[in-house]
Amino acid sequence: MQIVAINKKARDYEIIETYEAGIELKGTEVKSLREKNVSFKDSFCRAKDGEIYLLNLHISPYKFANRFNHDPERPRKLLLHKREIKRLIGKLTSTGLTIIPTKIYFNQNGIAKVEIALAKGRKQYDKREEIKKQEMDKKIKMYLKHGGR
Repeated sequence: MQIVAINKKARDYEIIETYEAGIELKGTEVKSLREKNVSFKDSFCRAKDGEIYLLNLHISPYKFANRFNHDPERPRKLLLHKREIKRLIGKLTSTGLTIIPTKIYFNQNGIAKVEIALAKGRKQYDKREEIKKQEMDKKIKMYLKHGGR
């Protein structure tokens, strides 16, 4: 598995479930992904007409393409099973959840995949608690690494 990009903003959410989805791409988008020219800034997923689309994902234009290049921020359809789509749409409508992309990667067969997560936004105090927990874990690791010095 070759990871192309990881969404660092996903840490601001409490991740409930993750799904692996295919993504509908054009040829120049795949070439640009292989060069790791992608940005997750403010990207999210939205359900429309029984399908799930990935919005605001910026894939830079491929520099060696000419007039056949793609629009960098076009909506991209996610390829999921029908039962997964129905389940996600049901959870989105019933509670205050959202779908965010967490990472893009190429699997063993060379196919581009997106890991999406059903997530809930954290409050400010939850974020502070998470940072404190990470700092304590870091200190404990350093302490154990240096043998209690």
